[in-house]
Amino acid sequence: MFSKILIANRGEIAVRIIRACKEMGVATVAVYSQADKNSLHVALADQSYCIGGNEPSESYLNENQIISTAVLAGAQAIHPGYGFLSENAHFARLCRKNGLVFIGPEPENMERLSDKAILKELIRDTGLTVIPGTKAVASVEEAERAAQRIGYPVMLKACAGGGGRGIRLIRSADDLKDAYLQATAEAVGAFGDGSVYLEKYIFPARHVELQILADEHSNAVCLGDRDCSLQRRNQKLLEETPSPAVDDERREKIMRLAVEAVKKIGYVGAGTLEFLLDRDGNFWFMEMNVRLQVEHSVTEILTGIDIVKWQIRIAAGIALNFTQSDIKIKGSAIECRINAASCGTLKTLHVPGGPSVRFDTCLIDGTVVSPYYDSLLGKLIVYAKTREETLRKIRASLCELVIEGIPTNIEEQLRIVEDDRFTSGNYDLTFMGNR
Repeated sequence: MFSKILIANRGEIAVRIIRACKEMGVATVAVYSQADKNSLHVALADQSYCIGGNEPSESYLNENQIISTAVLAGAQAIHPGYGFLSENAHFARLCRKNGLVFIGPEPENMERLSDKAILKELIRDTGLTVIPGTKAVASVEEAERAAQRIGYPVMLKACAGGGGRGIRLIRSADDLKDAYLQATAEAVGAFGDGSVYLEKYIFPARHVELQILADEHSNAVCLGDRDCSLQRRNQKLLEETPSPAVDDERREKIMRLAVEAVKKIGYVGAGTLEFLLDRDGNFWFMEMNVRLQVEHSVTEILTGIDIVKWQIRIAAGIALNFTQSDIKIKGSAIECRINAASCGTLKTLHVPGGPSVRFDTCLIDGTVVSPYYDSLLGKLIVYAKTREETLRKIRASLCELVIEGIPTNIEEQLRIVEDDRFTSGNYDLTFMGNR
């Protein structure tokens, strides 16, 4: 096991990883930008180093500075969290070159699986059903021919995409050229890679994902499904597990297929297989995230398995000490993402409590929300034995949560969980007006 880990991230996920390390007896190193000098993760870590200016490119994306800090501090491993460098194969390779363990998949595996078009070809041979689509299309003309073959409407997606960026819905040939130019430009700006591919638009549908843990000893488990259909502009707002749209028989089958697929492609680490679920209950594979997900917490509270700790153990070469038969999908859990609506300074914070209520956050008195980073302030997660009880608990917890000085989306989340479409479980990706 590692004796010291550097956390190459900020905000609630940096706090979450530091706490997991403390419980494991592992020392921690925090890195921070000038804007984050008074942040909670800086105070909680055993060592903290300022690595640059406010812009991510000057700090949390500064690969050489992060590596140098890890070496200087005597860390053996780097945990990238999510976002920033978490899916950067070049950074993972740089870690290895400098004698550091990247807590995530090997860079070669990351490169192989990060291209969504190539990944679909690999998944197609595992027994999972893949959404009809293409490999990367190199021109507008090639995209037009492919769209005609697949049939409109189609989705245009960045091969190196994530976080909802580089995605366009194209309903007819008249819309394709502008969408192609916009998506490729957005992909270059977000990922440094403008390649895109096309896939059939499945509508109406729900977004359901499966959480996987796999070690280097050929062990793999699926920790159940999460329904992530509550989205605005492809950005998730709320997640729940298990999905109310999936019955036990279908869940058991898709979990088994997911485990077999992960083993077949040789994946090691924490990962997520993402699907569209159509109105007939069919799962269509979309993509795989080769990192920790923001919404991992809702799976942890349902299963009792600490995904962050197991990420660290797997990276240290430790085998999973449980099997698929040990995973019990019982009860219900809901997670609401609490986002800042604009910049501000925290004046008052009151966090709800009670059995199986969890608030993962980076907020402390005087926290300043700057314009440089993601708007996520924290995640409110609750668990109960039934979905009905979970709904009551999340409503009560949202009513109790107080954040003053920073405008938030708490009221919007409360409206969502009180909406009849959500309480009935009969919702899909159109809930927030997405088409």
